[in-house]
Amino acid sequence: MSEKNQTPFYDHGDTAIQEARPQIKEPPMYQVILLNDDYTPMDFVVELLVQFFFHSTEKATKIMLDIHHSGKGVCGIYTEDVAATKVSLVNEYSQSNQHPLRCEFEPCNQKES
Repeated sequence: MSEKNQTPFYDHGDTAIQEARPQIKEPPMYQVILLNDDYTPMDFVVELLVQFFFHSTEKATKIMLDIHHSGKGVCGIYTEDVAATKVSLVNEYSQSNQHPLRCEFEPCNQKES
């Protein structure tokens, strides 16, 4: 085994101590959710899903229908800071277009497919 591949050992008297390798952990993920309301047009929701979440029109339409029938739908799964930014942008955009559509995020345990 070459010296390059070995973790360094330090001798402190009669005890050898090996440095621990850092444990890298994936960040927690959050799902961004749109909530259904009775006033926002379906076309606006599809436009929003394409513009802010980069879904195809077909996938955006499917998500919009999920929101319409289930009361809410997942737009995407992101790290916390990205999810918070998307929620803020979507809520501001909806408000500026006089729509009551609400966007939120919550922790999840799955990865985007």
